Parts: sequence; C-alpha cells; structure tokens
Amino acid sequence: MQFKNNTKRGNVTIQGLRSFKDTLPKNVKKIINKKGHIYSETLGNWRYIVGDDLFKVCYPKTFKNSNKFGVSTLMVMVKRGHEIDMEYSKKDILDKMNSFFGYSVVEKLKFISFDDEQKIFSKKELHQENVAINKYQNKINDVKNDKIKKSLIELTKVFKEK
Repeated sequence: MQFKNNTKRGNVTIQGLRSFKDTLPKNVKKIINKKGHIYSETLGNWRYIVGDDLFKVCYPKTFKNSNKFGVSTLMVMVKRGHEIDMEYSKKDILDKMNSFFGYSVVEKLKFISFDDEQKIFSKKELHQENVAINKYQNKINDVKNDKIKKSLIELTKVFKEK
C-alpha cells in the first residue's frame, strides 16, 4: 500500500486496498462507534447472558447509551405472559451484562411485550382460468418455467382482489 500526499487539496489519499471501516460513510462510523459495539456484542451473546429458558421468550431490541439526560438503557422484547419471569431475573441480567463487558454498560432494563401468535391463513381456491384477462392468460401459459408461471398467476390474483 502506498501513501500519496496530495498537496493541492491538503488531504492524504491511500492507494491500494483499504480496510472496511475506511470505506464506511462518516455517519455510519459515528453510529457504530457510539452504539454498535455494545449492541452487537449483546446480540451475539444473548443466550449466554439470559440463559436458555429466557432466550426462547425474549430478545434485545435497542440500546440507548447514557447521556446527560438519562441512563444507558437496554430495551428487551418479551413474549406476552413471560414478563414476570423477566422482571424477577432483571438483576441477574444486569449483573451478567456488566460483568461480560467489564464495566457498567447497562443501568436500566426496559421490557416491551409482544404477541407471538402465528396466524394461519387459508388460501381461497380460485380458478386459474378466470383470474386474468384472456390476452394475458395466453401469455402466461406460454411461459416455460413453472415457478415463474405460478408467481405470475399469484400476481394476477392479487390484482384481481384489488
């Protein structure tokens, strides 16, 4: 890698391969330097921090760093019905996080509950012949790839419903 001083502009340019962090925009670098490290390490080690039982029912949503108006807060999404378990283990989670990082990273945990119901939708059987206009139906039938043909038919169903 060669360093070349560009004297007309007053800044230094680097020729050759650059590291990934040098290619990022300045705004992204600021975000990563402020919050990115703590949040990404928390996401990566969440199972170790909370344990296997709580890992199945919660995950970290955001991390807000401390400033002159507030303390550092970790927002955790919790499945409805498991809020009490999280509230009882709040102190343990704070202690584990702070010991994991080696200093007082998180001072407050905030829980947000969400529903985890998986809704199963039944597909209405529609006749493929009546879905699209005949002009387009003939063109769809001429397509040789089955996956593309099925996706085009599904697309026409969506447009027909609207």
